[in-house]
Amino acid sequence: MATQYQFPERPKKRKKKKQERKFGTSNRKKLAIVFGLLLLFICVLIGRLLYINVLNSDSYARIVMAQMDYDSQIIPFKRGDIEDRNGTVLATSEKVYNLVLDPYVVLNSNGDCEEPTAEAIQDYFGIDESEVYKVLDDSPDSRYVVMTKGLDYDTVKEYQDFMASEDENDQAKSGLIKGIWFEEEYLRKYPYDSLAAALIGFTVAGNEGTWGLEGYYNDMLNGTNGREYGYLSEESDFERTTVEAVNGYNVVSTIDLNIQRIVEKYVTDLNNNRGSENTGVIVADPNTGEILAMASAPTFNLNAPRDLSEYFTEDEIAAMSDEEVVDYYNKVWRNFCVSDTFEAGSTVKPLTIGAALDEHSVTTEDTFYCDGGEDLFDGAVMQHIACHNVYGHGATTLQEAIMWSCNDALMQIGTKLGTSQMLKYHRLYGFGQATGIDLPGEASAESLIFNESTMGSFELATSAFGQGFNLSMVQTVAAFSSIVNGGHYYQPHVVKEIVTDSGNVVKSFDKVLVRNTLSKETCDWLKEAMHQTVADDGMNTTGTAARVDGYTVGGKTGTAEKLPRGSGKYVVSFIGFAPVENPQVVVYVVIDELKDNQEDSGAATKMAGDILKEVLPYLQIFPSDGTAITTEVTETDENGETRSSSTYQWGAVNETNADGTPVETTETESGSSAASGTEDYASQWTDADGDGYDDVSGEYYWDDLAEYMEGAQ
Repeated sequence: MATQYQFPERPKKRKKKKQERKFGTSNRKKLAIVFGLLLLFICVLIGRLLYINVLNSDSYARIVMAQMDYDSQIIPFKRGDIEDRNGTVLATSEKVYNLVLDPYVVLNSNGDCEEPTAEAIQDYFGIDESEVYKVLDDSPDSRYVVMTKGLDYDTVKEYQDFMASEDENDQAKSGLIKGIWFEEEYLRKYPYDSLAAALIGFTVAGNEGTWGLEGYYNDMLNGTNGREYGYLSEESDFERTTVEAVNGYNVVSTIDLNIQRIVEKYVTDLNNNRGSENTGVIVADPNTGEILAMASAPTFNLNAPRDLSEYFTEDEIAAMSDEEVVDYYNKVWRNFCVSDTFEAGSTVKPLTIGAALDEHSVTTEDTFYCDGGEDLFDGAVMQHIACHNVYGHGATTLQEAIMWSCNDALMQIGTKLGTSQMLKYHRLYGFGQATGIDLPGEASAESLIFNESTMGSFELATSAFGQGFNLSMVQTVAAFSSIVNGGHYYQPHVVKEIVTDSGNVVKSFDKVLVRNTLSKETCDWLKEAMHQTVADDGMNTTGTAARVDGYTVGGKTGTAEKLPRGSGKYVVSFIGFAPVENPQVVVYVVIDELKDNQEDSGAATKMAGDILKEVLPYLQIFPSDGTAITTEVTETDENGETRSSSTYQWGAVNETNADGTPVETTETESGSSAASGTEDYASQWTDADGDGYDDVSGEYYWDDLAEYMEGAQ
């Protein structure tokens, strides 16, 4: 048996015992120091926090809050009103409210505020809940979203009353409505829509006036915004300081709303029934330069100045280019009475004859022979300049030259007057010079009048009857007024006063005598000649359509052929005044390209007569011969609402006492104004430099007003 081999056992390795590290005394000390320092720091921090929050919380709250940038709220100013001469508001600013939503507040307030807030916005402001939820979803972090603009006071008040309700059910609902607030702003309103549109003008965004009085007096109508600030008082109370807005000044115009209505009634009637390219009417007080009415057509709605639907269909508007739209805006927005110029035609004839009389170039006894026209050399060829009566008037007196509107006689008078004297009086009448009327866009026509280098014998002859040079309507009114008021050229103006909200007068605009034009004797003769132009029954008399029963009316017709000659396009006009004995009103009617009969000056003459027939009784200017006149006068309150509409009878019916005996009457005092009641300015003249000067007070007033006007622009 074999012996089993056994391997020797491997000796077992002894495990070495790990040597324990001893934490020495020095390490313990270090750890204790670190721990102690940490504990000390924590204690100091806790102590400091206690000091700040308990002992000095107010002081530090003030420091922190004082460094915060607080939002402040703008308080908008109210733009001043534009009023007529009697206080009726023609343009005003109405306070409206913008609804603002703060989505961040709605979404981060305690409670479920989304649904109650959305419901409130829908119930009180008519905005669908889905729109509110969309704003909350799209702009959750926004603090300012304008939901709608132009809310009126009653709408906002209803919501605010609900939020302030003491009813328990209302309080339960309103307590969950968050993030709704309102901004105030003012919206410009025009109570009469298109009435006096070109004269009033309108505003664009940012209270910026454009055109008319809104543009010219923009700086005075505008005020200064206020602001509401939040801050901390010394006692750490949160307080608010309000810097109130400063409202703009009110502008009191010379316009009389009722006269403006009368004028626009006839302008509208003409354009609806006959049509024209442009129609303009000015009614003025010749004794002050005040404009009582100014109207033009086409016109526009001041509350919607860019609405062209009155003149074009939707398809026509859609087909117009941007340039065409802008051109038409300019056409309807501009003031034809101030910004457009044209050949005035025969309305200039009294001015030419007045110059010739004052220069002793002719006398009132002179006679002229009209054979139908004159043959004149224009520098290149001979031209035959015809009288409107191509067969000739024959022997014509100086007065008949006006009554019959004889071109031939006027050409002869122009030749007698001469170039230098003709141009002298053109300057005296203000031709080629801006009148300084307080409206923007006034055309001076400086480049469209004659001077020494451009007026030859041909131009001298034709300019005598108003052809070959341009004038604006307001230039013609100012010059014509000077010959019916005794020779005084007053600056035309459309504003009487600038006043504060409380009625304090900031600036008053009295009449401004710029210069003198003709002698009183010449003016008196011209007035009677123009009276006969209306009153005479002769077959050649041109102004009979302007007659008004019971009143003495004077005036002059005008017909001017537009360039190019032979185009068949005409401007017809009539300028008249009443009463002849003591003129209180001047009316100027211009019709540019009357659609159905362009040479019918009778259309302008009749319109002037119709206007005078209503305006004279309204101004309480009574018939001179006791004729009974019946007219209807509509009175309005300061907000433009009709207060009363009454029919009045003037004249014979009211000219007796209770016992039937005649009432003794006296004429209106010479120099007074039916429209304004201002004093006689006979003592006011011009000095050697042409500046207005009062020889009683020794005060200059022309320069002051001119400087003020320049600043207002």
